[in-house]
Amino acid sequence: MLTKGDDYPLHQTSEPVAFAGTDRNFYDRYFFNGTSPDGSVFFASAMGFYPQLGIVDASFCVIVDGVQHNLRASRRSGGERLNLTVGPIAFAIDAPLEKVTLHIAAEGGPLAGELTFTGRHFPIEEPRFVRRNGTRLFMDYTRMTQNGRWAGWLSVDSERIAVGTDWTGTRDRSWGIRPVGASEPQPPPEGNFNQFFWLWTPCNFADHSLFFHSNDDGEGHAWNRRAVIVGDGGAEQHFDAATFAVQWAAGTRRIARLDAELGSGRSLRLIPSGPVFAMSGLGYTHPVWGHGLDHGPDLAVGHDSLSEAERGWGNPLAMHIQALVTAELTDGSAVHRGIGVLEQLFVGPHAPTGLSGLMDPAR
Repeated sequence: MLTKGDDYPLHQTSEPVAFAGTDRNFYDRYFFNGTSPDGSVFFASAMGFYPQLGIVDASFCVIVDGVQHNLRASRRSGGERLNLTVGPIAFAIDAPLEKVTLHIAAEGGPLAGELTFTGRHFPIEEPRFVRRNGTRLFMDYTRMTQNGRWAGWLSVDSERIAVGTDWTGTRDRSWGIRPVGASEPQPPPEGNFNQFFWLWTPCNFADHSLFFHSNDDGEGHAWNRRAVIVGDGGAEQHFDAATFAVQWAAGTRRIARLDAELGSGRSLRLIPSGPVFAMSGLGYTHPVWGHGLDHGPDLAVGHDSLSEAERGWGNPLAMHIQALVTAELTDGSAVHRGIGVLEQLFVGPHAPTGLSGLMDPAR
């Protein structure tokens, strides 16, 4: 059950707020993305708290004219869980579960903005994610997801871009346990994971939203999968038996087309149509700015960029991506067209789609 308190990074146990249980990997995280109606501009932002590590970090990234500009910041938290500011990046909870504003101060860097996200519907609570490596807990977290509309402005190298309510996107809040911070000194006897298949497809249509995700094992068996359709401010329709098939871009592990049968006569087709966003801009799998890493007693801020070519297949910084897609949802004789993203992280084998080896391109 989701409540307004879930929009604050206070998830914990029965201990005082400064103490979040006993697992060093406990985290509490925000994520946002948004795009212009024509897909020419894409932005994303995140903020993560790691109470046991004493770290909070944040990031803001924008793709414009084919270049992904990345801003990252990190500081020590001192146990404080309600300071939603990390250097030039600040979040404000205007109305829990409804409205959040991102403030990005230039402070000598190329990126700035003030962007307000307003949800289109009550957040979706996804099935709880639980995964073990042998006897060791690898993941145990809850995530809520919400589509919405944006308003405000952003700027890149002082070029201001107006953001209107025809800009759509997605946000999520997740909390629990997953690997964060420095690598643990003693891995499980079975070794760290060498297989992880993850796809996530939040889509915005004219009057409703769609979410489909799947975590599969190497044989293709889903250990966490769900599809949800929800109208603006309306009821949720959950589909527990969705199936999917993919076509791969030649010589890669990137999807050229995804077709999903959700159930009850509904089907989804996604085709990449715009920029590829490297999730390393938000710290995912980044060797320096990985989530929860300690950058010392002083605030750390960094800027860099990735060209379109640098976000191509083969660069480790672009192994985990979100691809802008056109979406078609077929419901009986009606076809609804919208826009969304297809998040992809595929490590190791996945028999149904022809993946083998650790990072071998699809056959």
